[in-house]
Amino acid sequence: MIVYIHGFNSSPASHKSNQLRERLAALGRANEFACPALPHWPQDAMALLEREVSGLAADQVTLIGSSLGGFYATYLTEKLGMRSVLVNPAITPHDGLRAYLGPQKNLYTGDEYELTEEHLAQLAGLHVRNPAKMDRYLLMHTTGDELLDWRIAVDHYRGCRQVIVQGSDHGFREFGDYIDIVFEFSS
Repeated sequence: MIVYIHGFNSSPASHKSNQLRERLAALGRANEFACPALPHWPQDAMALLEREVSGLAADQVTLIGSSLGGFYATYLTEKLGMRSVLVNPAITPHDGLRAYLGPQKNLYTGDEYELTEEHLAQLAGLHVRNPAKMDRYLLMHTTGDELLDWRIAVDHYRGCRQVIVQGSDHGFREFGDYIDIVFEFSS
């Protein structure tokens, strides 16, 4: 099972999610893909993700987390032991999202909400300061990410397999070119 975890103000309709869904469908594996629509509250998002993987053995699940989704995937990997592909992951969103406090609108769904200090506190409660299960991670990061510094992620996940893509951006428009690496890691 592959569970794609979308990022901040994103949705299951994101470009990377669609690429994964379409590739798995073309391989006759559509039933092996899930991408839940995450609530904006971190504790609610984590509860939903834990329900999504409940009843599955850790070696039956690969999480693919993009940006904030990578942050959530890290928490789940450390807690439950499943594999995670981290795509331009947020390391400390409880700090990084502080600049975005206030009104928010999900560009995919149109949902509006207020990003508050409570959101940041919930994120801080999920922060993994020192990931330990390095054999369970594949870090994929672009050096051109305009939001998240790839060098911080390389250092934070030192010891795991890493694919660093020169250039690109936070959205990682070339992600489709790397799906085979993702599938190889997940098997």
